[in-house]
Amino acid sequence: MISFKHPNLFRPNSPPTSPNPPSRSEPVMVLERTSRPLTKLSFSGFKRTSSSMSVSSPPPAPLVQDGSYLQALGLKLSEAVSKAMVQPTGPVPVGELVGGRRPIPAGRGRALGLLIASELKACQNNPHLHKAILRSLHRPLSVLLSNLSALLLPLLSSPAFLSSPAPTVQAPNPNATQLHALAAAGFAGELLESFDEMSLGLDNDARGDGLKAIREGLVSLIGRVVNPLIAAIQSEVVPLLESLENPVAVTVPKTGTKALHPSIVSLQALMPVYARALARYTTTLPSQTTLATFLISIIWRALVAFANRPQVKPSQPTSPLGSPQLTPLSKRQRATSDNTSLVTPSPTRFALKLPPSRPSSPPNISVTPSAAADARALHELMVLLPRPFAECDATRVAREAVDEALSDLTDLATLLENIVNPLFKVGKSRETILEEIERMTADLPTLIALPVLLRSYSRVTNESPPIPPVSSIINVSEDGYRKNCLSGFGRAEQCSSIVGHSVLDFLHIQGGLQSLVAQWLANRVDIVDH
Repeated sequence: MISFKHPNLFRPNSPPTSPNPPSRSEPVMVLERTSRPLTKLSFSGFKRTSSSMSVSSPPPAPLVQDGSYLQALGLKLSEAVSKAMVQPTGPVPVGELVGGRRPIPAGRGRALGLLIASELKACQNNPHLHKAILRSLHRPLSVLLSNLSALLLPLLSSPAFLSSPAPTVQAPNPNATQLHALAAAGFAGELLESFDEMSLGLDNDARGDGLKAIREGLVSLIGRVVNPLIAAIQSEVVPLLESLENPVAVTVPKTGTKALHPSIVSLQALMPVYARALARYTTTLPSQTTLATFLISIIWRALVAFANRPQVKPSQPTSPLGSPQLTPLSKRQRATSDNTSLVTPSPTRFALKLPPSRPSSPPNISVTPSAAADARALHELMVLLPRPFAECDATRVAREAVDEALSDLTDLATLLENIVNPLFKVGKSRETILEEIERMTADLPTLIALPVLLRSYSRVTNESPPIPPVSSIINVSEDGYRKNCLSGFGRAEQCSSIVGHSVLDFLHIQGGLQSLVAQWLANRVDIVDH
């Protein structure tokens, strides 16, 4: 009885002699199973972001505009804000966790902006509904801004954010705390890009969209992250640029190696690291203003350093350490040596001279790098740094200002090269030399070109005394002069007329009105006055 009710209870595990009809579906199941490892082994799984909102995803479909549309839209926006701050899934990369949390993935701010843009675009022909949608944005975006501020507060106050903010050759990448802060700033920057495309938050009128406070909060959030990081790089670069004012003798091989200031050599190793870091810090549009201010500031420091660098006469290369120096013999010493050589010739005179076993290394010489060579090398390093976007209308003016500052550095290098070139004045009249000087300094600030020309062309004769520094001429301390007159491009332009007239009066008292620099300065001050 049991065997009839349960026929498969004692059946052996061997396969049946004849195939069962339902076994036809087994090849289909095998094909489905074999397709899984292919997707697991493909690289698409590694390239895919952990966020559910992808940048390349199509814009979300707008809601149906019925009687409950505004209520459904508020729920949808609140849900989108919550999803934007949710933790991503997937494997955790090494060095990204801070307090058990991962940074906000890239693209979520842009996805939220696309959602807002799709709803506003769907009702662009209905002004009343358009204003109602703008009012419904206030609450979720305020909650989002509060969440971002709460996320940043422990990060920015952490010692890990400010302990070693400037990247180095050994540690070029930001730490985990800085990564989280930069991710939050990037999220705010993506949302601001959507604001710019929809022209949101630009009206000061209370009857407008009322989102100006949200825009200002996002901009402030980006500044709280980016400004300390860029200021840390500036604090490392400025001392190196200020040291370029002091000429330093360096030891280089005699095989034609280009001599550069030690600060330039240090910057050659640091500038590529700083360039990558700045490109990572300034991905958002509001950070472009901070980038432009940083670039103009360090270029101005370099111009001041090179303009006030004293001229050093090219010294004779010194012999390497340990090698004898050849000194000329007197007539008596030469005669004594001749007599000695006739009486007792040296035993090594007829010895077979064999080549040394290994070639000797070329001797080193001590030279002082020229200011022009250092300025050229610094310009090559400056162009490695990122500059404000040239194709964007909001940053085009900042880009032009940075390009003009770099052009001033090139013009100063050209001026420094010509004033030390002895062939610059050969075969030229006084008027021709003055015209060339005015052409080279046409775009340079007056207070940058003035000390360079005072050191070179202020004397009427070679016996005339050297001209003191500009600060001494106007009876101001050097620190006060640089703080009040050389603090930047704008301040130098404002003070150029007053300082120029004071220097002209000094040259009149000294009898140097016939010098080239006096004529150049008179023309420059006359242009400024008019």
